[in-house]
Parts: sequence; C-alpha cells; structure tokens
Amino acid sequence: MALIQTRELWKTYKMGSELVHALQGLSVDVERGEFVAIMGPSGSGKSTLMNLIGCLDTPSRGTYLLNGHDVSQMEDDALARIRNREIGFVFQTFNLLPRASALQNVELPLIYSGVPAAERKVRAIEALGLVELEDRMDHRPNELSGGQRQRVAIARALVNKPSIILADEPTGNLDSKTGVELMSVFSRLHREGNTIVLITHESDVASHAHRIISLRDGLVADDMMNQPVRVFD
Repeated sequence: MALIQTRELWKTYKMGSELVHALQGLSVDVERGEFVAIMGPSGSGKSTLMNLIGCLDTPSRGTYLLNGHDVSQMEDDALARIRNREIGFVFQTFNLLPRASALQNVELPLIYSGVPAAERKVRAIEALGLVELEDRMDHRPNELSGGQRQRVAIARALVNKPSIILADEPTGNLDSKTGVELMSVFSRLHREGNTIVLITHESDVASHAHRIISLRDGLVADDMMNQPVRVFD
C-alpha cells in the first residue's frame, strides 16, 4: 500500500453565497521513499492539498489514507496525534522560537511526544548532525544565517523520525545560492531513505525531485518522473 493514498478528494469552501472548489476529485499516491514535488500556480489547489496531506485539515469528500490510517474523517485531537507522529513539517518562514537555542528548537516535537529529557537531547543532537549543524546547537536563531535556520527547521522535522517530510516552499526566504545548498540537504536525506513531499511554485526547486506532480484547477494536470538535478554535497 502507498504511504500516501488519496481518492477523489474534494475541498469546498463557502465564500459568502458562493461555493469555491479548491480540490475537485483529486487522486494521487506517494510511495514510501519517494521524493515528490507538487507544483501549480496560485489557485491550483497545491496549498489545500498540502493542508490535507499534512493533517492540518480534512477533505469535504473523498478518502485519505496515511501509512494505513484513514485520516479523512478524524477529529482534531486524533489528527494532531497522527500529525506529530507521522509528519515532519518544514515551512518557508522557519517557525523557530527566537529565545530558544537550535537544540531546544529541535527538541520541541519530542516534548509534545512526552520523550524524557535525556533522550530528547541525544535525539536532537543526532538530528542536527543529519543537517551538519551540531556545532551550532547552542546558537539562537538570530545568531544563525537563513540557510542555517532552515537546517534547524529540517532537523526539527526529522527528530520524531516521521513517515514524511512535508516542505512548504522551503527556499522561499533564501537567496538562490543558499536555496541550492538547502535542496542538496533534501536530496541527501532522500538518498538516506526519507520520503519527501515538496510544495513549490518554482520549477528550479522542483527539478531536484524524482517526481513532479502539477496541479491545475484542483486536479492533477501532469504527473511525471524526473531526472533530478545533481548537486555535489
């Protein structure tokens, strides 16, 4: 069974007296170990799909199985538990606590999971090592570059050993050189066995993925395998 399995997903919003269909019967699967980019212009439904895949919202109709769990009808508390266990988020704006060190920021998901303090520290240091930032673990976000802050965010996403890394426009706040360096981190993490789903509107960012799904008007317009850009890392 696919790690992500969606069937006939609809998401409808009421805007005044009108109904807006952000997704219109979309079906897509993502297998364990894939590196997938989801692309599309504004209004294509990619942000809505990200919210559904990330268990931040539920569909109006259709089914979504995540790692064998039917999450399409779950209540908020159950969604939150699945989200913390199965998904590691990386956002465009980093979302780091400004007064906390890199190590403390990475530990946060483990605190929510009830992991003891000693184990939390070991696992957070290990996650920072995966993004080659263990030598900056005591630095606060304002003492780090943009690229380093995003690496901390990636380490935080990895620390719970989630089924999926879900990255929403992760290079959006970075210059092009730093963005390429960051994509090399994602490529390496994929080679190490992680499943990565990347949401982007930039074709050069999507070119690092092994599969590119293009959305238009709430449906899959194209779904193709890709020969990823090679970055030496």
